[in-house]
Amino acid sequence: MRYKCLVLDHDDTVTDSTAKVHYPAFLVALDELRPGVTMSLREYFMFNFDPGFLEYCTDVLHMTDEEMEREYVIWDTYVQSHIPEVFPGMKHLIARFVNGGGHVCVISHSLAKNIRRDYRAAGLPEPEIVFGWEQSAEHRKPNPWPLEEIMRRLGLDSSEVLMVDDLKPGYDMAKKCGVDFAAALWAYDVDEIHDFMKSSCERCFDTPELLEKWLFEK
Repeated sequence: MRYKCLVLDHDDTVTDSTAKVHYPAFLVALDELRPGVTMSLREYFMFNFDPGFLEYCTDVLHMTDEEMEREYVIWDTYVQSHIPEVFPGMKHLIARFVNGGGHVCVISHSLAKNIRRDYRAAGLPEPEIVFGWEQSAEHRKPNPWPLEEIMRRLGLDSSEVLMVDDLKPGYDMAKKCGVDFAAALWAYDVDEIHDFMKSSCERCFDTPELLEKWLFEK
């Protein structure tokens, strides 16, 4: 294997979750908190890409702290009753990597408890370390702390780790840490996001199978 550790994003990298879970949950929140505001799935992908979900809610929709707390409750309630499917190719890749002695960790903007639930539901070994939305803002990606902490805990240097993510925050975090990055382009087809990834990232993969082939090449 090219790396000792895979650090994976969760939504739209391992699970098909934005379109099936997070977007519909946000529409429920919008209907209550910003009646009349509409948003397409494509627009939802775009603001998650840039400026990011939290920044969109606070800087564009101008949600108050109380509204952000309510949005979180609506989202969490929806997520508890909707388990996203793991992309079949990622399921095979993760199992093969762990069986080969590799470390699998997750850095995501989902909650750690939901990430671990999704892995269990798919019959996958649970990630060794998970950093999710429950971390304080300075400990969430794109800040370097979670990636640095994973390397510290596992005793790895940056050359032994690959970050896989579908969006810019994961790319920004990996770049700050000097960690190799692979863009996951299989969950959706949004030209602006794919164009950025392909122009900025040395490694881009259209399917999990292509990523797996590259990871295990001799």
